[in-house]
Parts: sequence; C-alpha cells; structure tokens
Amino acid sequence: MSRNSRESSLEQIIIDLVKSSPNNSLQRDVIANALAINSKKEYRKLDKAIGRLDKRGILSKNGSQIQLRTSHSKLKKENSNLVEGYIQLTPRGTGYVIVEGMEDDIMIPSNDTGLSLPNDIVSVKITGKKGSGQPKGKIVEILKRGKEFYVGTFKRTGDRTYIIEPDQKSAHINFFVLKDNINGAHNNDKVLFNLKNWTHPKALPEAEVISILGKSGTNDANILSILAENELKADFDDEVEKFADRIPVDIPEEEFKRRRDMRDEFVFTIDPADAKDFDDALSIKVLDNGNYYLGVHIADVSHYVTSDTILDKEAYSRGTSVYLVDRVIPMLPEKLSNGVCSLRPNEDKLTYSCFMEIDTSGNLINYSVEETAIHSKCRFSYEEAQEVLDGASHKHKKELKTAEKLAKTLHEKRFKEGAIDFDNPEPKFVLDAKGVPIDVIIKKRIFAHRLIEECMLMANKTVALHVENLRKESGKKKSKNLFPFFYRIHDKPDQEKLAGVAEQVAPFNIKFEVSENMSPKKINNLLQKVKNTPVESIVNGLMLRSMAKAEYSPANIGHFGLGFPHYAHFTSPIRRYPDVIVHRLLKKYSSGTTGISFEALTKHGEHCSTRERVAVDAERDSIKLKQVEFLSTKIGENFNGTITGVTERGIFVNLDDIHCEGMVRVSDLKGDYYVFNQKTHALIGRSSGRSYKLGDAIKVKVESTNTQKRQIDFSLAK
Repeated sequence: MSRNSRESSLEQIIIDLVKSSPNNSLQRDVIANALAINSKKEYRKLDKAIGRLDKRGILSKNGSQIQLRTSHSKLKKENSNLVEGYIQLTPRGTGYVIVEGMEDDIMIPSNDTGLSLPNDIVSVKITGKKGSGQPKGKIVEILKRGKEFYVGTFKRTGDRTYIIEPDQKSAHINFFVLKDNINGAHNNDKVLFNLKNWTHPKALPEAEVISILGKSGTNDANILSILAENELKADFDDEVEKFADRIPVDIPEEEFKRRRDMRDEFVFTIDPADAKDFDDALSIKVLDNGNYYLGVHIADVSHYVTSDTILDKEAYSRGTSVYLVDRVIPMLPEKLSNGVCSLRPNEDKLTYSCFMEIDTSGNLINYSVEETAIHSKCRFSYEEAQEVLDGASHKHKKELKTAEKLAKTLHEKRFKEGAIDFDNPEPKFVLDAKGVPIDVIIKKRIFAHRLIEECMLMANKTVALHVENLRKESGKKKSKNLFPFFYRIHDKPDQEKLAGVAEQVAPFNIKFEVSENMSPKKINNLLQKVKNTPVESIVNGLMLRSMAKAEYSPANIGHFGLGFPHYAHFTSPIRRYPDVIVHRLLKKYSSGTTGISFEALTKHGEHCSTRERVAVDAERDSIKLKQVEFLSTKIGENFNGTITGVTERGIFVNLDDIHCEGMVRVSDLKGDYYVFNQKTHALIGRSSGRSYKLGDAIKVKVESTNTQKRQIDFSLAK
C-alpha cells in the first residue's frame, strides 16, 4: 500500500469516528486513544491527516476539539435478509450469530462483525453461504449490548495511554482508557470495566474502569474475574443482608403444633466433611410388613423466604449457589444458608418431608408429603458413614445399614429400568493457604454418596408423581392449567450428535447403532462395553456432550437420563431456587389454593435453566484455572496421558491420574506434515503415515501455561 493510500485510509477512519460520535465532535486525544496511538511519529501522522481534512472543509479544529463540518445522512438499511440473534466471538474476531429457529449459526467474518461484542443482540444481513452450506452474514446493527460490564487486565502503554486487555471470555478486542476514567487502576491490575463508547470497527472501543479486583495473577483476582466474566455477584447488598438478619431464629411453639413433629425420632444427615449448608436429612425403619419406611426431610426454606420480598427476589436472580474450587457463592445469605435453614445436628429445625413406604423390590407402595419439624441426632460425613457401612461400630449402625440395603435395591432397580450410568472421574485440588493448588487428587466415589443420591432421587420422583396423582383424582389429567408443576426435564439426545459418537467410537471396533427410538438401555450398553478400558472416560465424555441439557419446565416430557416419567427438584432449596418453587406449589395444592400459572412457570423455567448453565460454566472455569495454575509449576515435566480430541489444529491430551487437559498444536508435531482425517478422527503424517488418534496413549511435556486464557500447551515428550 502506498503512503497516500495509507493516509487516505486514516482520514476516512477519522471521519467515521467523528461522524459516529455524539454531536459529531471529538477531542483529539480521544481519537488518538481510539487508534491506539502512543508515539510522537504516530501523533504527527494523525495531526497531518486532521489538517488535510480541515483544509478540505470536512472537519474543523477548535483547539483540541475536532468537529464535522459537512452534513451527512445515515445509510438506509436494507430490510431484506435481516435476522436477529445473539453473537459469540472467537479470540480471532470471527463471529457466530445464534438465531432462534435457525438450524445453523450464521458465520460472520471478522471484518464484518462491526461494533459487536460477545453476547450482543444484533441484526444480521445474510450475504451468502460457505462451501459447507453454513450461512454467512454481516452485522448491520447492535440492538442491545450483551454485557453490563467486562473483565480484563489494565495496562499502561505510554505516558498518556492506557489499555485494557480483556479476559478471553469477556471480549475479543482491547479497549483504550482515558486518564479521567482509570479510577485508581494501576499497571497489571485486574479490573471490571464498562463500554463507554465505540465509534468505528477499525478503532479501539473506549472503556471506563468501574472496579479493581486485585493484582493480575493473584488467586482472589483470578476467582473474582471468573465470577465477573459469568456476571455473578459474590456479596449480597446491605438491604438483603439486613432483611435476612431480621428473620427470627427461634421457632414458636404454635409452629411445632401445626406440623408433624419428628423431633423425638432418629433423624440424621450425611454430607461432605466441610459442608455447612445441610439441605437434607433422613429417617428410616422397617415396618412390620417388611417394607421400608423412608423419610426424606428437606430444609423448609419457603417458610422463611416468602414470595416477592427483597430476599426472595435476590435468590431468584441468583437462581442457584455456585460451587467454585475454593469457595461457595451462596444463593441465600449465610444467616439462612448456614444458619436458620441448615439442618445442623442437635437443633430444632423446620422441614418439608416426603415419607415413602417402599417394598423389598424397590416399589413405592404409599407416600405422604408433609410439613414437619426435626431435631437431627447425628451428623455423618460421607467418609464416617462409609466406615460404619464397612463394619465400624456405631450406636446407629442399624439405621445406616438399613438405608444402605434400601439404596442398593433402588439403585439396581433404577438401572434395570433404563437409567444411564455416567461415572466420570472428578479432580479435587489440594490448596495452600493462599489458594494455590499443590496437588490434584481424584474424588473417590463411595457407596455413602450413592446412599444419599438414591434417597434424594426417590423423593424427587415421588413429589412429581404426587402432582400427577392430584390430576388423576381431579379427572382432568391432560389439562396443563390444572395443578401446573415445575419439572426437571431431560429430552432425548440429538440423533446427529449420537451418529457423531458412533462414528468416533468405530475406530475402537465398537459398534454403536443409532436408531430413531434411542433408549437409555442402548446407551448404557455402549458405556458397559468401554468400562475399565483406556477409552472409558473418552466415550463417557463424547456421550455426555451428545445429550440434551436438563432443564426446568412445567411441560413434562420426563427425564431421559434417569429413566423417570415424572421428576422434580425438591431436595435442595438452600442452594437451588427451583426447589423453592416446587415447595411453594406443593404447599399451595395441599392447602387447596391456586398455584403459579403454566405461563409464569415457563418463564421461571427459562430463567432457572439459564442461571444453572451460568453456574456450571463458572465452576468449570474455576477447575480449569486451578489445572493451569497447578501445571504452571510443572513446566518442562513429562506426563502420561490419553488423546481425548483431535482437530486440524492439534490434539487434546488428558493427563492420566490428575485429569488436566491441554493441547499439542499441529505445528509442534515435528518431522512430518500432518493432515487431519475427519473419518478416522486422526492426524496422519503425510510421509511417515504415523497417526495420532482418539484414545491413543501418549507422553507429553508441559510446554507453557496461560492463566489469563486458562490454557495449557503440551509438546511431545522425547
């Protein structure tokens, strides 16, 4: 490009910047910052370009203020081929717009994304199709910004210039900051910031620092960044805390009298050793007829958190507690989550209970759902309970062994009837006092976990069945507006994704037939085929990714993964808002009053499902962060691993024993030119024929890590 064409390009950008600004006027320094100018040479070029535009009568200079002289009109929008959706952007700036009702995302080349930022609602003009048939488009208008704030690292780049490098999930482009808007930030601070202005896609957007999270790289800054990226709030507003503090701890005698009083019965809890928010407790005995009588007692959160209060609105907004590696972000203030509502031992507590008579084959014979009061007599950790199940003596061993026998029966029955058995290893980090990971261990799955899981599943299934029975008794079973309920639903897996799984397991000599009426039993058969083989975790992961996401909805389609026709979340109201909704509905129907409308429950389902996905993303981000931090201390060390993914860009490797995943880039596969074979999901050397394929054992060296991007790079070990 010639010198003149460069300058004319600069002039056009200046015109566009000023034209797009309020009042068609901008300060010279704002233009310089937008163009990331930080040297005297670049400033001279800018001033010359402004001077030429002034001489041509396009701009006028009044001191440092640059004003547009000529009148202009906005380009008329073309209404044909316009659609609306939200945009996701890759680190390289390529966009993908997700439009409701469209099967394929619209690919937006980086030079056509305009002024869009991640999750913006945008108007798109479809301009054509890629060779694969995927539609291509161009952003026409930003309809609504997708984020209220962004996260990044504040950098000083010159005497008068500052930029923010956003975290990978936050934005794809650097922002500039004027001195008046740095608000106390210093070099390498991790900050929250908002978008102040953006006037041209070839210029940087302008930001304003709104909060300082700490020095980049520290544990607190990293964790707070994850919360901010996912738009999660750790602390409660003062008004919410004050409201919670006013909730009485003491329970009036009248409340005990109107409930089923279980305080003299043996009730116990089993929870993680470090748990403080005890949602659930159990009671169990064997009846004279040989059947089990199981009581699942759940914290009566809805008694304390009443509808439409400031506390309720905050809990609804959060939707769920978030369990990060080193902390919990609770749905309810600590006064409730760890205090008033928590079923702590040796304290009177208000509960909502599901009592179930279950025969020796695991069939539900009878049940009741009642408001109760309990006084937990014993608190077991999972490990303590397992020791008793394994033979250790305890004064309540009889009750634990009875619960174990019932849980084994329920578990066996559930899988015979088609539940899918995913059992993926979960890494657990050992942290030092500063939150730095010093070891990674795999969480051990013991039967005490299964015991609680089976009892909770049975209660969740029973309360959903209870509402179905109410409909049957009314004689209007099919009316959606009669006793509308809040179900936990799980749709059948996508046929195309299952076909993709079948294709990927074929090289392992595993035949997986995909049919229209796919049953959980067929999926379980595949999982059984790979159990205790090197590819078990890979196939489990592939199958999990092919499954539909479980959601909340009043439209009951059953739960495919569990194999239940009716299922709801009843057992964790301290940490899940959907359970609060379920409790309220059950209480309303018990008292003979109207519940929440089907339409309102549909909206609640969309909100709660979204909040759950956000929490899961944050939890995964925190795990990935700790994996990166752990391997940052292992640079140059070799590890054994398994190839868990293959793309044209390289191979993904999961390290054995510690389950940290990283990538060997194709450019680092030396000695040959490697080509991606889509059919066999392998990278194959053109000359040597050597292949790297899914499931291969491999030895890798930790090459580099990036905590900002939460990225691990491996190379092949020699």
